Amino acid sequence: MTVSQDLVSIIIPVYNSAQYLPYCLDSICGQTYQHLQIILVDDGSTDGSSDICDRYAARDHRIQVIHQENQGISIAQNAGLDASKGRYLAFADNDDVLDRRNIELLLHALKSTDADMSKARWQQFGSSQMGFIVNEAAHGAATPRSIKVFTNPLKAYQTYFCKSLRIFMDMTGKSGEARYFNEANWCRLYKAGLWEGIRFPPGRYAQDIMVAGPLYRRMSKVADIDTVLYYWLQSPSSVTHALRSMNFYRDNVAAGLTNFKLALDNGITPMRSYYSIWDGLRSETAAAGSDPKNQQKLRLDRKRADALFQSMGLFQRIRCTISTWVRHLEKLVYDARIKNMA
Repeated sequence: MTVSQDLVSIIIPVYNSAQYLPYCLDSICGQTYQHLQIILVDDGSTDGSSDICDRYAARDHRIQVIHQENQGISIAQNAGLDASKGRYLAFADNDDVLDRRNIELLLHALKSTDADMSKARWQQFGSSQMGFIVNEAAHGAATPRSIKVFTNPLKAYQTYFCKSLRIFMDMTGKSGEARYFNEANWCRLYKAGLWEGIRFPPGRYAQDIMVAGPLYRRMSKVADIDTVLYYWLQSPSSVTHALRSMNFYRDNVAAGLTNFKLALDNGITPMRSYYSIWDGLRSETAAAGSDPKNQQKLRLDRKRADALFQSMGLFQRIRCTISTWVRHLEKLVYDARIKNMA
């Protein structure tokens, strides 16, 4: 497989991940595609992660380390974006592992189809599986037999988020799984120009959801390969799995409201965002308790959500309601099977 030597910038925000960071960096430094700018943004780590970043930079000229005071993942990601020089962009979390052919295969898929973004499959794993996963990733994925291409990514993002729907589509030959993607930035390769003028909002928990809609609206075509190229560590201490606060849920509702309106304005039924708002409000209700200030915030969010929901037609509301309950049941199964990995 021949791939041109365009520079690819990989952005890795780093915060207190000394236990797993070397596995992540080894998997990136060992990529079969070598023309990389590896940007490590140390967000004020206190566990030795800073020293690990510097040691790797001392022995690999492709690594650039940015040390900053702890300001949160949004500002760390933005610092990486501002420092990036590549024609293409990728992200990775500091405790995950990349297949050694990750960039090679994603870049081939993107360039051969002239897509705006390419993506592949990921696999969740627990910390006890780290040794096996490292060996699997170092072995390298097989070259995919085909590349699926779809248009209107914003519609795909809002529509194909229920696993049940994707399974049915695959059974009928309509490539449902290929059309699925979420707000995560990893296991993807972007044309760098897509990020011009787009940055993550500082101080927000749902920073990836906030930029999802505007980013996907800019894309016209996405390439998908049915190959696992990214291994996602399931850590009980991560923000996604552990944080439960009023502000966390409010940020997710706010992001859902923003993407909901964006979808409607573009003639797309916002099924995913409807579910995100519905689920966020349920969680907000539980977190608010009897605190008067929290109750006032909850009432405000409900009022905003109701106003947007009322702006939909009846058929749109029916579709959103059905998909929400299907996704809710799927999430119950997902949480029981995946988030408790050890």
